[in-house]
Amino acid sequence: MKVIRNYLYNAGYQVLAIIVPLITSPYISRVLHASGVGDNAYTNSIIQYFVMFAALGVGYYGNREIAYVRENRQKMSETFWEIQILKTLTTLGAYLAFVIFVQIYTDYSWYLWVQSINVIAVAFDISWLFMGLEDFKRTVIRNTIVKISSLICIFAFVRDANDVALYIFIVGASTLFGNLILWPYLKGILVPVKWRSLHPLKHFNPTVSLFIPQVATSVYLQLNKTMLGAMIGADYSGFYYNADQIVKMVLTLATSLGTVMLPHMASAFAKGDHKRVNEMLYTSFDFISLLSVAMSFGLAAVSLHLGPYFFGKGFGPVGPAMLIESVVILLIAWSNTVGAQYLLPTNKVKAFTTSVVLGAIVNAIANLPFIYFWGLNGAMYATVLSELVVTGYQLWYVRKLVSMKKLFTNVYKYLFAGIVMFIPVFLIDNAVKTSVISLALEVILGIVIYVVMILILRPTSLLQVKEMIGGRLKGNK
Repeated sequence: MKVIRNYLYNAGYQVLAIIVPLITSPYISRVLHASGVGDNAYTNSIIQYFVMFAALGVGYYGNREIAYVRENRQKMSETFWEIQILKTLTTLGAYLAFVIFVQIYTDYSWYLWVQSINVIAVAFDISWLFMGLEDFKRTVIRNTIVKISSLICIFAFVRDANDVALYIFIVGASTLFGNLILWPYLKGILVPVKWRSLHPLKHFNPTVSLFIPQVATSVYLQLNKTMLGAMIGADYSGFYYNADQIVKMVLTLATSLGTVMLPHMASAFAKGDHKRVNEMLYTSFDFISLLSVAMSFGLAAVSLHLGPYFFGKGFGPVGPAMLIESVVILLIAWSNTVGAQYLLPTNKVKAFTTSVVLGAIVNAIANLPFIYFWGLNGAMYATVLSELVVTGYQLWYVRKLVSMKKLFTNVYKYLFAGIVMFIPVFLIDNAVKTSVISLALEVILGIVIYVVMILILRPTSLLQVKEMIGGRLKGNK
């Protein structure tokens, strides 16, 4: 029941994380225009490399290590401070590298300096501690405060195309503020430690092993925007950013389960309960497939007109880009389940690293010709191809460790239901004039068709849902 509660906490926040951009993105795209959105996307893609070096893989590693030792408060406290000291040092190193970089690369220097708040914020991010403890309530409250405060500030202060730097500052400062909120809670969680007994550098090699896949992941998450900005223009970085933003907003509802399951599975693995780990993977993969197939086909059905309507005049290329990228919802949902929920908790870091490195290599190789010949859509094709490689390798690797039959037992039913849903919604979307009402009705129609098809096809996940609901109701009595 704890997993369900944490998922509901996390999913509830993800709904908010979807709603806030749904409110702010149309406003920002209309106020800052394509050029302003592009400048933000391009400079943010650059600063994320420094953010990545500052974080050094601590998000996954810290989460897992705290989950391993959380039964021992003394050991947990020592582990926390060792990892936090290491992250503070890497943040200082990353910021020094940034200062040197802006002396050499002088374009967009003012925007880059403002973006650097995101690097500073990394040093104060201790959300990994609470995730390792499976205490998602506090992180959800923190994230909710950040989202709402940034929403208020954006509408209050960002008024015209000259406010790009102000918008960047608000987003970065709200992240920093949100990270600081969690620190007062440490008093009730940690116990005093002997500082001389701490050995932060012993965590360096393990974090680097998780940093390598983070670098690789960053390549195919940020390189597309960077190369689009360099090869075609910053506006196209903005188009990519907007399309990717909508896709990732939808995706978060599925991947939020991965955040919840990682410490839970790590704890089970630490206790030697390998059978339990595999069973949790089957259940999680099936549930993720049920959601992500619906999201992928649903977004694809309305994407052509949703993008330009949502972001406004001048954002026409966003629609086709979203249609192409919608398939990654399913691919990333699967790789997140296998990678973050199985490979990392069971300490199979090498396999996880190999998968994302292969994805990064494919993305780097494909980007240049794809962008050259097909522009923005080419960048999306490269993204889909790289995610296909990541997911494909991870599934190939676990084929002898888990039952692939159990893993994919219901997937063909979900895919069939998704196709049946896609066809009428896509046809209607292209036949009627786009409006808030038409989009809402299309979404409702898609949900109804998908649910009806699932009830007709009767996948085994229906029984699991009934059991969860039944257990929840009994627990409340």
